[in-house]
Amino acid sequence: MQLFTRSRQLSDTTGSGADPDDGPPASGETPGETPKDTAPARWERLRRRHPRAARGITVGTTVLAGALLLFALLVPNRVERLTFEAFLRLPAEGILLAALLLALPPKPRRITAVVSGVLLGLLTVLKMVDMGFYQVLARPFDLVLDWILFEHAAEFVRESFGRGGQILAVIGLIFLFVALLVLMTLAAARITNLMVRHRPAATRTTLVLGVAWITCVTLGVQVTGVPLATRGTAEMLGNRVEQMRAGIEDGRVFGQQAAADAFADTPPDHLFTGLRGKDVLFTFIESYGRVAIDDPAMAEPIDAVLKEGTKTLEAAGFESRSGWLESPVTGAGSWLAHSTFLSGLWIKNQQRYRSLTTSDRMTLTNYFRKAGDWRTVGIVPGVRRAWPEGKYFGLDHIYDSEQLGYRGPYFSWTPVPDQFSMEAFERLEHGRKDREPIMAEIILASSHNPWSPNARMIDWDDLGDGSVFHEIKKEGTDPKEVWQDPERVRTEYRKSIEYSLRSLIGWMERYGDENTVLVFLGDHQPVPTVTAGSTSKDVPISIVAKDPEVLDRVADWNWTDGLKPAPTAPRWGMDTFRDRFMTAYGPQGGNGADGTAPRPTG
Repeated sequence: MQLFTRSRQLSDTTGSGADPDDGPPASGETPGETPKDTAPARWERLRRRHPRAARGITVGTTVLAGALLLFALLVPNRVERLTFEAFLRLPAEGILLAALLLALPPKPRRITAVVSGVLLGLLTVLKMVDMGFYQVLARPFDLVLDWILFEHAAEFVRESFGRGGQILAVIGLIFLFVALLVLMTLAAARITNLMVRHRPAATRTTLVLGVAWITCVTLGVQVTGVPLATRGTAEMLGNRVEQMRAGIEDGRVFGQQAAADAFADTPPDHLFTGLRGKDVLFTFIESYGRVAIDDPAMAEPIDAVLKEGTKTLEAAGFESRSGWLESPVTGAGSWLAHSTFLSGLWIKNQQRYRSLTTSDRMTLTNYFRKAGDWRTVGIVPGVRRAWPEGKYFGLDHIYDSEQLGYRGPYFSWTPVPDQFSMEAFERLEHGRKDREPIMAEIILASSHNPWSPNARMIDWDDLGDGSVFHEIKKEGTDPKEVWQDPERVRTEYRKSIEYSLRSLIGWMERYGDENTVLVFLGDHQPVPTVTAGSTSKDVPISIVAKDPEVLDRVADWNWTDGLKPAPTAPRWGMDTFRDRFMTAYGPQGGNGADGTAPRPTG
């Protein structure tokens, strides 16, 4: 601009006949030379030819820059808090940053503006990641422990939408990340330059906003229930610092907990003495949470399935008892719940899971193997690649999705429908002649998010190699349409739970006998779209057996008769089950020498 002004003055003084639209010489040029076609030169020509349009662009760009910075400071990190009122607030961090920039000398000010822009970009990215975590896991992103989950998320996208969908998703996220950093940095630099050019007005405005913020805090001023003055960004970052400190400390605490095992020195012949000769099945139903039983929109159909299942099993000679467990996770993270249940430790994050699976901590499955009277197997249809952690759980053989003999289609994420998984278990292990007793860990995946399309029950004799499910999948719903409507999501979730329950109950009725002991439970609650704001982490758990002595040993647990736990049924942490179960079915479980049933410990 200074160069342009000097050039015009020179032209006016000398009476030059140069065309005013030619513009001033670019920096480093002398009059008479052809101007370089640089971006600044083109902008100057535009300003002179179209002053109103140029001014509109300048003002619009400045407004957008300010709006972008305010967005970074005010946008909440949860989708349900994205309201118009959320942006009608005074951010303390923005006021303090403006005061700092006005006070600094030129060079430190430029550096501070750039650093602030980058940090605001990173803050916005963090808030968006939080939104995703709250939508799936009902908690914010952990800056220390959750990085591994991005790998799981990418794998989930690939398995749900194909390799192409995964690549597009990754490219889109990288582009968004870079764009936010660049745009926030440019916005911070532009607003800083504007404040410096209008320092008196900017200083007065900053002072007024500071006084207004203090006043609003003092008087508790709110707009539709939202405080007008906020320091939410500072509080959020403070919470993250504390979260990081706790995450680092958690490793030490967990190591001490893992070292304490009440059964570590128990001789093999003293393990599970109350289950000798029995086939023991620990079966997880994906996302089978308390919401499926308690939510009014689902309670009636799920209740009908559970009551019908209870009657069906009773007619076949089985009895059942049910209670509640609190899972360490909600929405996702099944492996954390499975390892909590089996290890007797609270596995609430990936750091603990890695520490567990590289330790010598014994799980339920390990102890069955140590006892020496059971063949230990895993039916894990959700596993489609190498699973080195599987060795830790002490399973003699693991059947993944490729080893179950299934030749049908995927149902969204689910590789193998539950009914086929149970039939494959019968064919490969349970139905074999002259076999030893089995302890099986079975994971039923048909109720895994995104619940569309769903499989349905067919005649067991028609399962074959699973090809029949191609037609069944065509009858199902389109997940892209279902996920546009939360109520349809909830409906499809409920149907998937009904299918999983019927698959398991049907197998028990068809193949179970006096030596079959079934323990089945949910691993965690479904995503918040289904739980509709519930913060509960409870999941149902049931024990089914034909031998009355099996259930007599847990009579003092006071669980509810049948497959549906009462609202007042006992509620335990999932990490307490291992020790309670091993106590109940050990030498001192059930009726001891004094004729009384000991209270479970843990």
